[in-house]
Amino acid sequence: MYLSKLLVNTYSREFRRDHADIREMHRTVMSGFHNLPNDSPARQSAAVLWRLDGIHRGFAAYVQSKSKPDWSRLPADYLTEAPQVRDLQPVLDAITPGRRFAFRLIGNPTRTIPRLGNPKSPETGKRTHGQRVARKKPEEQLEWLIRKGEQHGFVIPSGRNGQPDVSPSPCLTLTGQKRSEDKGTITLEPVRFEGHLIVTDAAAFADALQTGIGHGKAYGCGLISLAPPQGR
Repeated sequence: MYLSKLLVNTYSREFRRDHADIREMHRTVMSGFHNLPNDSPARQSAAVLWRLDGIHRGFAAYVQSKSKPDWSRLPADYLTEAPQVRDLQPVLDAITPGRRFAFRLIGNPTRTIPRLGNPKSPETGKRTHGQRVARKKPEEQLEWLIRKGEQHGFVIPSGRNGQPDVSPSPCLTLTGQKRSEDKGTITLEPVRFEGHLIVTDAAAFADALQTGIGHGKAYGCGLISLAPPQGR
């Protein structure tokens, strides 16, 4: 696995286009993976996850992937310096049961509201999915994260105040245009989670680290970043 850090030039016309349309940002990220097989979806083939973090006077894009990326196809003025790419194997090797990490995750906490009558699709004859809506209350967002931890091999420990040692904070709403054959827009209301976690199942957590957590993985959600724990 590889992690790329891309320091973005906020004056780049292409970046401003991407920042206004999350699907265009997805396309730009995937331009670093142009030698992928055609028999499966490109993002899944390379296990690509990404996140855009605000930093002092700009943004840094973090892109994680199974394949080593080639960023030479980015527009000439897209970055302010050369991409930084590092091997994540040492991080994967450090995942053991009971290990504590500081983490950052931009997640897409949602819940599904059943459609009235749960009608069948006229094309497939199958029941249609309900409408996915954002969880906007902090307690609902924490509940979502704790449940994901149960699924993916980690728990959120308690902090000094006895509450879960994690802080959820809202991010800017992400929007974009759907593919030409579809109608409407893409809208996500992501949440940034920062705090500590403890690994309970090394295999399940390693899989989550590589494949991401939750929905919206093509649009900047689901990537977990780990660091040594902070003062306890």
